[in-house]
Amino acid sequence: MQLEMKLGFRSSFNFVPEGEYRVSKELRMQLSAAGFEVGVHDLHHDGKLYGSRKGFARNAERINGYLREWGAVGFRSGFMLHNVEWAHDLDVLYEASTFDTDPFEPQPDGMGTIFPFWVPRPNAKETESEGYIGLPYTLPQDSTIFLILAENHPDIWLEKLDWVAKHGGMALVNTHPDYMNMAGIRNGAWEYPVTFYERLLQHISSRYRGEYWLALPKEVAHYWRRAVVGKPPEAATGNIKETEETPI
Repeated sequence: MQLEMKLGFRSSFNFVPEGEYRVSKELRMQLSAAGFEVGVHDLHHDGKLYGSRKGFARNAERINGYLREWGAVGFRSGFMLHNVEWAHDLDVLYEASTFDTDPFEPQPDGMGTIFPFWVPRPNAKETESEGYIGLPYTLPQDSTIFLILAENHPDIWLEKLDWVAKHGGMALVNTHPDYMNMAGIRNGAWEYPVTFYERLLQHISSRYRGEYWLALPKEVAHYWRRAVVGKPPEAATGNIKETEETPI
């Protein structure tokens, strides 16, 4: 959070509501007050969320409770597991458990796009606006590059970012602060220097100054929903509020 604020960035912090830690109200309020977004990350993060249709529907009720409590509008599952049809059980503006392409994921069926996409509710009429926005990550995850593939530099991030920018797409990346060594060194197989992430942010702000829209996921989803559906969400959730932000 401090690193991003120093470089003029804001992101979404996604927390596991029933995992190995507890998410305090004070932390969520601190992030929101500083201009960050808070999202719900799975339920238990045990890889079982999509084990069965009945089980997912039951867990979705609990997830929706946390969405309401946290004032959150976005969701991402653990291990990037996803089912775009089942996800309609979630009261969300957007769902972010997909990617453009990533053969290293447990469920490697990429969406094949570097843009947000609209997921209408099944059997909805063409004139209806029920559905949610899918936000695929378009830069590979830090855990894949630095932990699994053991890269010693962020060049893959920078090269992919430049390619996405060339095609006018959305640059979205998943990072894990618990894997970052904040001292800027590599200390063990499951840690990488935070300077790798810092170089990515510096590359964005220096090379593309004045050419990009620095937006939270919820702002991108609001904009894309208006562009695709043509009107604001009506009754999906009380957490969704229209914003006036538009891309630069």
